Amino acid sequence: MLRLILFIVSTVILYAILHFLIKDMSSNRKKANRSVEPEELVQDPCCQTYIPKRSAIKKKVAGKDYYFCNQECLRNYLKSAKPQ
Repeated sequence: MLRLILFIVSTVILYAILHFLIKDMSSNRKKANRSVEPEELVQDPCCQTYIPKRSAIKKKVAGKDYYFCNQECLRNYLKSAKPQ
C-alpha cells in the first residue's frame, strides 16, 4: 500500500514539473515570435549590396546618411566622391 501511495505522489509531482516546464517553454516561444520584426535593409552606394541597417557602417556625407557594407566600400566611395 505504501508503494502505491509513493508511486501516485511521485507521478503527481513529475506531472506538475513537466507541466510547468512545457508551459514555460511555450510562453517563451510566443514572446520570441512577437519580438521578431523585419529588419530594414539599406543599399551600399559603392557596391550596390543590400545589408541590414543595424550592421551597416553609417557615414554622413554632405548632410546625407550613407550606409556601407565594410570599410573598403566606404573608402572607395569617399575617394570617388571627392571633387578632383
